[in-house]
Formats: sequence, C-alpha cells, structure tokens
Amino acid sequence: MSWVTGLLVFVVLWWLVLFAVLPWGVRTNDGRESGHDAGAPVNPALWRKAAVTTLIAGVIFGAVYWTVDSGVFDHLIHRK
Repeated sequence: MSWVTGLLVFVVLWWLVLFAVLPWGVRTNDGRESGHDAGAPVNPALWRKAAVTTLIAGVIFGAVYWTVDSGVFDHLIHRK
C-alpha cells in the first residue's frame, strides 16, 4: 500500500468513526434560551471525541494495513 492510499484509507476511516463517536455522551440543554437550538448539546467535547476517533481509526487502520501487507488477499488477485 502506498502512502497516498494509506492516507486516504485512514481519512475515510477517521470520518466514519467520527460519525459513530459524535453521539456519545450528548446531553441537551433543558433550560431553553432564546436563540439556541433545543437539540444543541451542552458540552460537545469535540477535542476528546476527535482524540478517541483518532485512536479507534488508528487501530482499524492498523488491522487493514496488516491485512493488505500480509498478502491475505493476494490469492484473489493473482488467480490462474
């Protein structure tokens, strides 16, 4: 896997994992103020969610990289 392909795979995995992580721990504001959306989270903790997303995506990317690098799928590509 080239570094460009690896980077693109990591970016796609990162965004997929981010959308799975975003709802974790969301609490909405009970005291509605004028001009604020009722569904807006009180404390979105985006930096923590970005860090967790990076760790999870890194583990998944490591598994994908190992699978591709180990040649598990080579027999499917080079069939005779």
